[in-house]
Amino acid sequence: MDQAEREQLLKRVNRQSATVGASIPETITVDGQELELKEFLVETRKIETLPPETSELVSRVRQRFAVEREHRLDRLKHDQLTSEEAEQLAEEIIGIDRARNALKTIRHPSFGEEARTNSIEDHKRWLSFVDSIN
Repeated sequence: MDQAEREQLLKRVNRQSATVGASIPETITVDGQELELKEFLVETRKIETLPPETSELVSRVRQRFAVEREHRLDRLKHDQLTSEEAEQLAEEIIGIDRARNALKTIRHPSFGEEARTNSIEDHKRWLSFVDSIN
């Protein structure tokens, strides 16, 4: 791969619109472990609002994707690569960005929703307590 081709790929992966129309990869390898990325996103997006434990997992996954993106971007910038390898890295970077964007759109419960849910749960506990006394 020559320098002009490298620059073109770097521009492509750093464009704001790079993820428009891009598909999410079925799998991605992170630290030598293959993850079912598309399946994870599909299952996570089915949840209307994320419970705290899932929200924490999504946050960790997004952080890990940021690290993986930077690692691949660094390789694209500096490693000796064939055109095919460079194109593959660019596609992986765009796929990671697409996945990160998808994870950002997952609904997190608002403070108001959480407060309302906690209030309802408190009332249910009180009613249960009152019923147990009778």
